[in-house]
Parts: sequence; structure tokens; C-alpha cells
Amino acid sequence: METQDQVHVHGPGDVRIDQVPVPQAGAQDVVVRVASCGICGSDVGYVKAGGLMGPASEPMPLGHELSGILESVGADVEGWRVGDRVVVDPMGSNNMIGNGGGEGGFTPRLLVRGVAKGEGLIRVPEGLSLSMAALAEPLGVGMRAVDRSRAAAGEKVVVMGAGPIGLAAVACLVDRGVEDVVAVDFSDTRLELAVRLGARAGLNAGSAELWSELKVLHGTTSMMGMPVVATDIFIEATGAGPAFCQLVSQARGEARIVVVGLHKAPVEVNLVDVMMKELDLLGSIAQPADWNRMLDLLARRDLSAMVTHQFPLAEFQSGFSVAKDPSAGGKVMIEVDSDLD
Repeated sequence: METQDQVHVHGPGDVRIDQVPVPQAGAQDVVVRVASCGICGSDVGYVKAGGLMGPASEPMPLGHELSGILESVGADVEGWRVGDRVVVDPMGSNNMIGNGGGEGGFTPRLLVRGVAKGEGLIRVPEGLSLSMAALAEPLGVGMRAVDRSRAAAGEKVVVMGAGPIGLAAVACLVDRGVEDVVAVDFSDTRLELAVRLGARAGLNAGSAELWSELKVLHGTTSMMGMPVVATDIFIEATGAGPAFCQLVSQARGEARIVVVGLHKAPVEVNLVDVMMKELDLLGSIAQPADWNRMLDLLARRDLSAMVTHQFPLAEFQSGFSVAKDPSAGGKVMIEVDSDLD
């Protein structure tokens, strides 16, 4: 039996490259020869927890931000053929790829089930590399947050957290004509990336003068006779409770706050501030329904600054160590088969 590498989570802090059988496509399935797969912050969380919700009876396959080429196509699958360049919607047909399902993208060949139902694959435009196309999934998370914010040209936006999702939000804001975007993060490296992607400025979250610096950049307005920062929109991409509470406390009247960072613990919110300021508190998760929007943006704009590290699959552990370090940079990409581009 032919086997291949596959990254699995075996328990808390225990992630390994195992040998598994090479998959075969059923009548409604395809097999994707994986080109690139990004390491997501949720992957780091899964490894820390030992699985989707903690340790399970079977190792959990990892990897859900991926691109590749169709290697085999099931008999009932229409509209696709061997050699098509694709990105994979990991949640299509309820496959939960890399998110607790039976398959994961850190592997040379990935079985994608239920494609005959019309879900799971999106065609990569000509001229867009597969390595960059693998950014579609995380880019979509930032895009959805921007959609939820209703940001428009002329508004002032602060993106709290300049990890891959925050960087994606910066790129999407700039693409829709929002010029006054300020990124906030503890990592100067990530702040430099945000500026390269079009942010007006990057401010270190550890500065005691953070809110004073924001008032200089975005100006002030009056709230019950007190000067507050005139920022219109805050996109909270840190997942840190204190950061969210600061936004509620410091925001002006009728500001919009979009929460896209994953908060793993409950946060106490001062609802008096929410009420008195008439704040809009908005949640955001996953991507827009039309994945072509992300691929179109990747084809039109150079977002390569988002990818700061690339490793072959055999060096997954080294890549994962970088991804665990929030100050190391942006997206860590595992190049499973760089010859496909």
C-alpha cells in the first residue's frame, strides 16, 4: 500500500508527521495534489488543546488553508478535470478539513469529499500562483470582518492585532479605498508588514501613549464634554479580552467595533459604555460566501508581504515553531509541492 506524510495532532502539544495511505477518490470526490498550506492561528490552538475540543480517540489531521491541482476526479463530479488549479473550502460539504474532520491539508494528496454536490472547490485564476492562492482562506476572514464593519472611503479605522487576519483586514480596507488605517500590535515586525500593505501607521500596543498617539493620528471628538479618539471603526483581531475592553472604553459615540479575534475566555463588557455611546458591537467569522472575491483581490494586488516564512513539509515542526511566536512575522506557509506552480 502506497503511503504519504500527514500532519496529525496526537495530544496537547503533540503534533507529528505520520504515514497514512494515499487517498483514492470516490465517485463524488476529488483528490487534490497539495501545493501550499498555511499554518493558521487555530492550528496552534488545536495543538495546544490536543485536538478540536481537546484530546480525542483518534489523531486529528491538521491544515485547512490550501491550494493545489486536481490529481483525480470521481465519475460523478462535473465541471472539473485533472490538472485544474484550485483552492479548497475546508468547510464545503461539511468536510471540516483540518478542523476536526477526517482529512487535513498538510499532506501531499488530499481527499475532498462531496464535490459532486457543487461544494468545496474554487478555481484559481490564471496568473495567480498557487502559493499566493493559499492565502484565500485567511484573507477571507479579514475580508468578512471588513464587510461587517461597513467601512467606506474617508472613514478612520484601527486594526487591533497585526497577525495574518489583522493584516488581511488592512489589505481589504486599503483595497476598498479606506486610506486612514492604523494598525496596533506588540510586534514591530508585524507593524512594518501592516504599513507595507497600506496602513497609514503602526503603533506599538505596549506604548503608554498609545491612545494619545491615536488621537494625534485620527483626531478627537467630544463625548459628554470629554475628548475621545475620533476613530470610526475598530477591528479587534487580537482575541485578547483587555484589548477589547479598551476599545469599548475609548471609542467615540456610534463607533463600530468588529470582533474577529478568537476570545477563548468570557470578557466582561461595560454595557453602560455600549448604551451611552450607542456602540455597534459586531461579530465576524469565516469568509464571504463568494471565494472568488478573495482570489480576485490576490490576483489584482501584491499581498506577498503577508507571507514571511516558507518551509517544506518535512520541516513542518520548524515552521510550526515560528507560527507559535506572535512576534516572528506574518503568515507561515508550508510548501508541500513547490513544483506545481
